[in-house]
Amino acid sequence: MTSQKQTRRAVLKTLAVTPLLTSLSGLDSWAATMLAETGKRPRVAAIYTSFTYRSHAHVLLENFLEPYLFCGKKTDPGVEVVSLYRDQQPAGDMTDQVSKKYGIPVFKTIREAVCVGGDKLAVDAVLSIAEHGNYPVNDRGQRMYPRKRFFDQIVAVMKESKSFVPLFNDKHLSYRFDWAKEMVATAQQYNIPFLAGSSVPLAQRKPAIEIKKGARIVQAISIHGGPVESYDFHALEVLQSMVENRRGGETGVKRLTFYEGDQVYQAAQAGIFDMELADAAMKAELGHSIGDFGKLEGEVKITPHAIVYDYVDGLKATILRVGKSSTRWNFACRIKGSAAPLATSFYVGPWQNRNLFKALAHSIQTHFRNGSAPYPVQRTLLVSGMLDSAMQGRLATGHPLQTNHLHISYKSPDHSALRENGDSWKLITEAIPEPERFDNGLPADLK
Repeated sequence: MTSQKQTRRAVLKTLAVTPLLTSLSGLDSWAATMLAETGKRPRVAAIYTSFTYRSHAHVLLENFLEPYLFCGKKTDPGVEVVSLYRDQQPAGDMTDQVSKKYGIPVFKTIREAVCVGGDKLAVDAVLSIAEHGNYPVNDRGQRMYPRKRFFDQIVAVMKESKSFVPLFNDKHLSYRFDWAKEMVATAQQYNIPFLAGSSVPLAQRKPAIEIKKGARIVQAISIHGGPVESYDFHALEVLQSMVENRRGGETGVKRLTFYEGDQVYQAAQAGIFDMELADAAMKAELGHSIGDFGKLEGEVKITPHAIVYDYVDGLKATILRVGKSSTRWNFACRIKGSAAPLATSFYVGPWQNRNLFKALAHSIQTHFRNGSAPYPVQRTLLVSGMLDSAMQGRLATGHPLQTNHLHISYKSPDHSALRENGDSWKLITEAIPEPERFDNGLPADLK
């Protein structure tokens, strides 16, 4: 650890005099080239709302500051975190502890963090984690995390410095779709490699199904077991990751309807969403059918909800809450010409959802090293709009809401190599206790 601290301090001493690339336009794998030519790892500023035990800042940064398991192999992050910024300092804040242990300075403003105390941009990438913390909730039930504020302040320094570097935004882009659109448009205008989204689509699939590119998907369902909005987001990202490469690519959503409580059962009985798909998705997780969306054996009873989306190209898809389980992420779809549904469950590994962030960290680090997003930010742009509109639709449950503003088209490259294949869970097993500290659980014989 001593040598690691010395390395970090040496890096910080050279920041003020090390030139940065002035543009990323037309360049591929610039960070990898820099590493090969200079021996320097891409320098990262970590900007976050709150850093407490099991917060997103914790479970991401523990896989940035130490080697971790990915697909059963010890994986070097390949980047250097050189500055920290915290927006809030709640009880149990881990910032100072991690700062001291790894020799990383903490700054009072976002500007200072991305400039590492200087007067211009002094990092090669920015990790923005605006999740957790004490922020207000609007009248739609949306937590108003400052993702747009973080983005604007980060990009302001890039523009002043005439240097544009990769940026990752944790979870959806904003609780306001107009802000989400503005963020993506700004990134495109300045050639900022921009990545965002959920960790869940990168989880191991059980069974390990693959949907062929160009498949004619006619219906789909994505099931979760968590609260409205925050878990609907992850279920939407799972949905999009599975259907976006159907025949013709993604075309967007034209209409949605939000159902809650008894309306969910009525919608199922009326065939508004496909109960056979819901059954197949739950069987992938549990091995058997269920009788009640709101109450599963061993779980607290909840009020179920469903969001039914009608896509521009005719696809119908549903987000459905079933029971209460923070690790329930199931998917099923019906492909034209196939008699039986195709279904899988996304296994998060031991320790609840904490280990999901190993694969997400790996994707972000790939983004930072290569200078290009491994999957399109347009996925999360569409999801941000689908979620924002769903919360509007919840104000008038059972009534369709037109979403002409969500006619968003995109195609996604193959990024299956960035998904966890399950080999990590042969080394970190359910029998191993979860670390109650800043420790990603890399087995001792691999350290």
